[in-house]
Amino acid sequence: MRDLGVGFGYLVKGQKWVARHGRWFGFGLLPGLVTLVLYAGALVGLGYGADDLVAWATPFADDWTSPWLDVLRGTLTALVFVFGLFLAVITFTAVTLLVGQPFYESLSEAVDRSEGGEVPESGLPLWRELWISARDSLRVLLRVAFYGILLFACGFIPVVGQTVVPAIGFCVSGFFLTEELTAVALQRRGVELKERLRLLRGRRTAVLGFGVPLTLAFLVPFVAVFLMPGAVAGATLMARDLRGETADDDRDEDRDGDFPKNGRNDGNLPPAGGDQGVHHLPH
Repeated sequence: MRDLGVGFGYLVKGQKWVARHGRWFGFGLLPGLVTLVLYAGALVGLGYGADDLVAWATPFADDWTSPWLDVLRGTLTALVFVFGLFLAVITFTAVTLLVGQPFYESLSEAVDRSEGGEVPESGLPLWRELWISARDSLRVLLRVAFYGILLFACGFIPVVGQTVVPAIGFCVSGFFLTEELTAVALQRRGVELKERLRLLRGRRTAVLGFGVPLTLAFLVPFVAVFLMPGAVAGATLMARDLRGETADDDRDEDRDGDFPKNGRNDGNLPPAGGDQGVHHLPH
């Protein structure tokens, strides 16, 4: 159970990191704002259309008398919306990370730099990184869809469907949410999806301690946008732990923005003229 606290600690540390490096916080908000607008429109549409969808899918109940017709369709409408919300929570991170790939890679590198030691860089062109990210995200979403359908079906089980199933759903969401976030740092290290999943399963309790609270927080409107920069920073710290990387003992964690004495800038936007790699944004 101690690992639950460790995972949650990385989530808190990530938020503190971006709070100390305010420019990175603003930098990391942009992709989330764009994605939020798209998802808000989709969820509003689902909210208005879920009852019509359920009515279309259950023509056999048209002749049922009240209250059974209302109970059936009301329950199914709620489940459809919850399922849509479940998918939104999972896919929001994947889509936001895809939209903000250059932003979040730069942020993740800044976190690595602040921790000391080498800063891994993929060395791949941006289009290649986007392709790998999209491909891996699709593989993860297929896994999520499988679990989502299974949990949706289990939702019809009396009592269990209203208690145990939602709890399992949040755990599944938290696990794969953490996978998407740690992928930013782990892909730069050349870690493939299969190996990333193995690393996460090896620290499953810590992963849930990081991902489940974040999943719950993401259910609150607009919170996901403001937590994303810190979530990427915290996931980078977790990725370092999963890989057994240690921080530089010479760094001063209490100084805002000072990196180790390696000739590099602080935790704000990278300096012009540095070795930034092809994926960095122009200044």
